[in-house]
Amino acid sequence: MADPRGFLNIDRQKPTPRPVHQRIKDYLELYQPMPTEGVRAQASRCMDCGIPFCQHGCPLGNQIPDWNDLVHRDRWREALAALHDTNNFPEFTGKTCPAPCEASCVLALEGEAVTIKEIEASIVERGWENGWIVPRPPGRETGKSVAIVGSGPAGLAAAQQLRRAGHAVTVFERDDRAGGLLAYGIPDFKMAKVQVERRVNQLVDEGIRFVLNAEVGTAIDPKSLCDDHDAVLLTVGATRPRGLDIAGRELKGIEQAMTFLTQQNRRGFGLPPAGASIMATGKNVIVIGGGDTAADCVGTCHRQQARSVLQLDYNPMPPEGENPDTPWPLWPKILRVTPAHEEGGRRDWQIKTKAFHGDDRGNVKELAAVRVHQYYDEAGERQFEEIHGSELIFPAELVLLAIGFSGPEGSIPGALGLAMTEQGAIRCDRRYMTSREGVFAAGDCRRGQSLVVWAIAEGREAARNVDEFLTGRPSALRARDRSPTQVAGEAAPAAAGR
Repeated sequence: MADPRGFLNIDRQKPTPRPVHQRIKDYLELYQPMPTEGVRAQASRCMDCGIPFCQHGCPLGNQIPDWNDLVHRDRWREALAALHDTNNFPEFTGKTCPAPCEASCVLALEGEAVTIKEIEASIVERGWENGWIVPRPPGRETGKSVAIVGSGPAGLAAAQQLRRAGHAVTVFERDDRAGGLLAYGIPDFKMAKVQVERRVNQLVDEGIRFVLNAEVGTAIDPKSLCDDHDAVLLTVGATRPRGLDIAGRELKGIEQAMTFLTQQNRRGFGLPPAGASIMATGKNVIVIGGGDTAADCVGTCHRQQARSVLQLDYNPMPPEGENPDTPWPLWPKILRVTPAHEEGGRRDWQIKTKAFHGDDRGNVKELAAVRVHQYYDEAGERQFEEIHGSELIFPAELVLLAIGFSGPEGSIPGALGLAMTEQGAIRCDRRYMTSREGVFAAGDCRRGQSLVVWAIAEGREAARNVDEFLTGRPSALRARDRSPTQVAGEAAPAAAGR
């Protein structure tokens, strides 16, 4: 453990955010680095709790007390090794994860949790600064080859694990750069793209081959991958957006949130947006949805100098403090104010969209809505009823739909004859194998839309099962203490497009 009395003597402190009036003028990351001694002091708050519930709350099973103690003792390189033992890409989770580990921290019972997420990010950044993170190609080759379709966090994690086991790995990515949603979905101000680029470079140096602009299912026949490789792993995400079937949906100016975010990330790379340009500049913007993707849209709209930004949520406003419906150590369903919300705009709750109205040129100009009341029926199912007389009209020249995703896009599952779940995900057994022998799936396309940390956990677990399939013996790749499959039903943060 760290300092036995650290949690009594030191208050929780997070990195200092850049001032709002500065950060909304650029796309640089939000937080200023915390000084080394500050990070060590925060690590010393980790207490001798006996049972580290934080590890239970982390989908990766990160050895959090171990690397907290090592940071407190100024043994950063050992802390990095402990961190990498369970997480291939700690900077991805350190920047984007909502930190279910902190919700499970024993200190959160009666006070404020250890700043696990910030300590994690500090460890890996120290590793890059000191040149401790280097390629680790395998010492031997197995002669087996694996095709991975999709280069998001699940695909990248699986690729690194399988390559280090000695297999030849080729990653097929439909976009013009690797990273999936890490590259084109998450805004730069949330995670600078250098974080992704240097990891991809590391994987290339380890011998992983990336094939870009490779649309499997159109330009590449999925069956040919099965013929050319000993195993295929699908990590294509759940990118089919949910629709909003109401009057006026066909009007111009009503866009999917991920299309909007992807365009801005392309601008950050110096590339033109794919399709007609979507900009919030000078417009009244409405963001429909209550999760991370919606908040990312809000922050991006601020930086594009929208005239106004309004975020609408169908659900009731959560409580600001404790929620008795989600007691510790469950993920608390409470009101969360992101940096994007601190920057401006407003939020409204229990709003049901009814129709879009347009001008004579076919552009959206306003949204008609009504307030709703939540109740539970006799079967305990949640229901909503409209409140009579609560009709509302909101001006809007741009509407962004951030209401989630329903499953993988494309023709791959059909081309390979894969069984699907009722929710639209790829059905797999406990080995992550699909209904077709030798074809595996992991991440959002198997689990449903979720978090980056879950995607990495899924990629690692799938890699272990692929390795066992290829070698016919127990894999030497590290497994989580519990399979993510076993805990998939446990309470976890709402993905909300992440």
